[in-house]
Amino acid sequence: MKTYVQPGNTITLTAPYAVASGDGLLVGSIFGIAAGAAAIGEPVETALVGVFDITKVGSQAWTVGAKVYWDDTNKRTTTVATDNTLIGVAVEAVASGAGDTIGRVRLNATF
Repeated sequence: MKTYVQPGNTITLTAPYAVASGDGLLVGSIFGIAAGAAAIGEPVETALVGVFDITKVGSQAWTVGAKVYWDDTNKRTTTVATDNTLIGVAVEAVASGAGDTIGRVRLNATF
Protein backbone atom coordinates (compact mmCIF):
# COMPACT_ATOMS: atom_id res chain seq x y z
CA MET A 1 0.00 0.00 0.00
CA LYS A 2 1.49 3.28 -1.11
CA THR A 3 0.37 5.41 1.83
CA TYR A 4 1.37 3.03 4.65
CA VAL A 5 4.07 4.41 6.96
CA GLN A 6 4.30 2.17 10.06
CA PRO A 7 2.16 0.17 12.53
CA GLY A 8 2.09 3.12 14.96
CA ASN A 9 2.72 1.10 18.11
CA THR A 10 5.56 3.50 18.89
CA ILE A 11 6.29 6.97 17.59
CA THR A 12 8.92 9.60 18.24
CA LEU A 13 7.62 12.58 20.19
CA THR A 14 9.28 15.71 21.55
CA ALA A 15 9.44 15.42 25.33
CA PRO A 16 7.21 18.13 26.87
CA TYR A 17 9.14 17.70 30.14
CA ALA A 18 12.08 15.59 31.28
CA VAL A 19 11.22 11.87 31.26
CA ALA A 20 12.94 8.65 32.26
CA SER A 21 12.39 5.26 30.66
CA GLY A 22 8.93 4.04 31.69
CA ASP A 23 7.53 7.49 32.47
CA GLY A 24 4.23 8.62 31.01
CA LEU A 25 4.10 11.69 28.81
CA LEU A 26 1.34 13.67 27.18
CA VAL A 27 1.86 15.65 23.97
CA GLY A 28 -1.37 17.32 22.95
CA SER A 29 -3.86 14.43 22.96
CA ILE A 30 -1.17 11.75 22.49
CA PHE A 31 -0.28 9.77 25.62
CA GLY A 32 2.48 7.21 25.73
CA ILE A 33 5.26 5.63 27.75
CA ALA A 34 8.84 6.81 27.20
CA ALA A 35 11.15 4.06 25.94
CA GLY A 36 14.21 5.98 27.17
CA ALA A 37 15.27 9.11 28.99
CA ALA A 38 14.89 12.53 27.38
CA ALA A 39 15.29 16.12 28.51
CA ILE A 40 12.59 18.65 27.75
CA GLY A 41 12.49 19.33 24.00
CA GLU A 42 14.42 16.19 23.05
CA PRO A 43 13.00 13.42 20.87
CA VAL A 44 11.87 10.30 22.72
CA GLU A 45 10.57 7.01 21.34
CA THR A 46 7.14 6.52 22.89
CA ALA A 47 4.99 3.39 23.18
CA LEU A 48 1.31 4.03 22.47
CA VAL A 49 -0.09 0.54 22.94
CA GLY A 50 0.46 -2.27 25.39
CA VAL A 51 0.08 -2.99 29.09
CA PHE A 52 2.26 -1.01 31.47
CA ASP A 53 2.79 -0.60 35.22
CA ILE A 54 2.37 3.15 35.80
CA THR A 55 2.56 5.38 38.86
CA LYS A 56 -0.91 6.06 40.25
CA VAL A 57 -2.53 8.05 43.01
CA GLY A 58 -2.06 6.31 46.36
CA SER A 59 -5.14 5.60 48.50
CA GLN A 60 -7.26 5.03 45.39
CA ALA A 61 -8.65 1.55 44.70
CA TRP A 62 -8.90 0.35 41.10
CA THR A 63 -11.13 -2.38 39.71
CA VAL A 64 -10.44 -4.36 36.56
CA GLY A 65 -11.85 -2.47 33.59
CA ALA A 66 -11.96 0.92 35.33
CA LYS A 67 -11.16 3.86 33.06
CA VAL A 68 -7.73 5.30 33.80
CA TYR A 69 -6.76 8.93 33.21
CA TRP A 70 -3.44 10.78 33.07
CA ASP A 71 -3.02 13.66 35.53
CA ASP A 72 -0.45 15.71 33.63
CA THR A 73 -0.02 18.19 36.48
CA ASN A 74 1.12 15.49 38.93
CA LYS A 75 2.50 13.07 36.27
CA ARG A 76 0.54 10.04 37.49
CA THR A 77 -2.58 8.03 36.69
CA THR A 78 -5.96 8.27 38.38
CA THR A 79 -9.56 7.15 37.96
CA VAL A 80 -10.71 10.77 38.30
CA ALA A 81 -11.84 12.12 34.91
CA THR A 82 -12.07 15.83 35.79
CA ASP A 83 -9.24 17.84 34.16
CA ASN A 84 -7.42 14.62 33.14
CA THR A 85 -6.90 12.69 29.87
CA LEU A 86 -8.34 9.21 29.29
CA ILE A 87 -5.44 6.84 28.49
CA GLY A 88 -6.79 3.31 28.95
CA VAL A 89 -8.22 0.81 31.40
CA ALA A 90 -7.02 -0.98 34.52
CA VAL A 91 -6.23 -4.64 33.87
CA GLU A 92 -5.60 -5.55 37.52
CA ALA A 93 -7.35 -4.54 40.71
CA VAL A 94 -5.30 -2.34 43.05
CA ALA A 95 -5.92 -1.85 46.76
CA SER A 96 -6.58 1.57 48.26
CA GLY A 97 -3.59 1.74 50.59
CA ALA A 98 -1.41 4.83 50.67
CA GLY A 99 1.49 2.68 49.46
CA ASP A 100 -0.46 1.24 46.50
CA THR A 101 1.06 3.60 43.94
CA ILE A 102 1.46 1.38 40.86
CA GLY A 103 -1.40 0.43 38.56
CA ARG A 104 -1.38 -1.90 35.55
CA VAL A 105 -2.93 -0.14 32.55
CA ARG A 106 -3.74 -1.17 28.98
CA LEU A 107 -3.23 1.93 26.89
CA ASN A 108 -6.04 2.76 24.46
CA ALA A 109 -3.90 4.56 21.83
CA THR A 110 -6.98 6.09 20.22
CA PHE A 111 -5.49 9.56 19.80
